[in-house]
Amino acid sequence: MKKENIEPFFAALKAANPQPVTELKYTSVFELLVAVLLSAQATDVSVNKATRLLFPVANTPQKMLALGLEGLEGLESYIKTIGLYHSKARHLMQTCRILVEQHGGQVPRTREALEALPGVGRKTANVVLNTAFGEATMAVDTHIFRVSNRTGLAPGKTPLEVEQKLLKRIPPEYLVDAHHWLILLGRYVCVARTPKCWQCGVAPWCDYKPKTAPPPA
Repeated sequence: MKKENIEPFFAALKAANPQPVTELKYTSVFELLVAVLLSAQATDVSVNKATRLLFPVANTPQKMLALGLEGLEGLESYIKTIGLYHSKARHLMQTCRILVEQHGGQVPRTREALEALPGVGRKTANVVLNTAFGEATMAVDTHIFRVSNRTGLAPGKTPLEVEQKLLKRIPPEYLVDAHHWLILLGRYVCVARTPKCWQCGVAPWCDYKPKTAPPPA
């Protein structure tokens, strides 16, 4: 994508959705961290379905630890509908223990401290830093990786390469919200199998060719 096309590309995304938000449901930074940790290789819909029952009984690290791991009322019983729930539950309990013992029960605000939590990698840390604390970070998931390569916005062979290119190429005024815009674009329009170019508001600035047409009625 030519440099001169990047500003109108994001201006169009902003015009269509001025205040984009994550589709994960949460009411605190801790709930956001839990939801993002659970969302690895799972859909936001499946995570929200589980946390709708979990958060009313365990919305702090202390309450999560009190649940225990197994049993009828243990953490695993609440998240068993989510993929990889055994390992996620174990990581989550370890993370809660660290939050209580090292951070006073609060979610830390630095990348280093976040990435030191079990089950929290660079992508999860970026989501928390961006969504909870308003930092200009870029969490490259499968949707953003696909959109960045397909549109020519920030082509790269690895998520880290794409992340670094996005941070350089996106104009500063769009950077905080860009993560959400690109995820939503990839989730609903620039989908994996066949992009819906005929529905896309940023198609005029995208390098993908040939543009797809709507299926016959």
